[in-house]
Amino acid sequence: MDSNPTPRIYLGTGGYSDTDLLGTLYPTGTKKTDFLREYAKQYGAVEVNSTFYAPIGQKAFAGMVDKAYAQADSQLKFAVKLHQDFTHARKGTADHAQAFLTALTPLIEANALAPLLLQFPHGFDRTREHRLYLANLVSWFQDYPLAIEFRHNGWHTPQVVDSFIKQGLIWCSVDYPKVNGLPPSRLIFTERTGYLRMHGNNLNWWDAMSASDRHDYRYSEAEMQDWAQAIANQRQHFDTLYIFFQNTVNAHAYYNIAMLREALVKFGFEVL
Repeated sequence: MDSNPTPRIYLGTGGYSDTDLLGTLYPTGTKKTDFLREYAKQYGAVEVNSTFYAPIGQKAFAGMVDKAYAQADSQLKFAVKLHQDFTHARKGTADHAQAFLTALTPLIEANALAPLLLQFPHGFDRTREHRLYLANLVSWFQDYPLAIEFRHNGWHTPQVVDSFIKQGLIWCSVDYPKVNGLPPSRLIFTERTGYLRMHGNNLNWWDAMSASDRHDYRYSEAEMQDWAQAIANQRQHFDTLYIFFQNTVNAHAYYNIAMLREALVKFGFEVL
């Protein structure tokens, strides 16, 4: 008899402020200030992306907690993307990291913090200099669950995956469009907590003028069924899995989350 508890899967979107979700996730006429309150009624987790562009202070995070937990039964978890200084400009410091973590205090105190996300750009290849920088960066956040997404193929090796397992780092699995220059889409668990980002399969990835153009893609039922099957095939490798759809443009994510939720429930997962 399998004594393992049922794995728990949190579904959500990258950010919650896309007005394209009005009329689906958010009732028509919902004010932007009420988006998070409505979001928390439907989904179990959210990936905060705005922190990538500009730091958010404690007060703003405290406000998020208040809105998310306005519902007595809400258990919303917040994954937080690290600022681009850490990943793209690569001029982050230990002091920056400490300031970033201090701002998260309201989430930590509310037990609402999901993994932190480091998303490295395609230009971050696996050089000695970059490996040393990554080791430093990881050390600054060592007390927190850290998911790392690499867009350069050089990191997608068994050796790197093994090093994640040894260090207790979360491999950020990604569903990328099937275009040259992006790594293959696959689901990898290096920890009992998994992290999966759904980018869609828009083949115009490299030519897209904006992130929303890049994510303008709605998965089919069959594609969602395939992902549910892939997750079910690895159920013994995780206790918790966070899945964030980035295709909020045209409300694609709303429909895709519903499809995936239904498929995962049929496999016997607890889906939030």
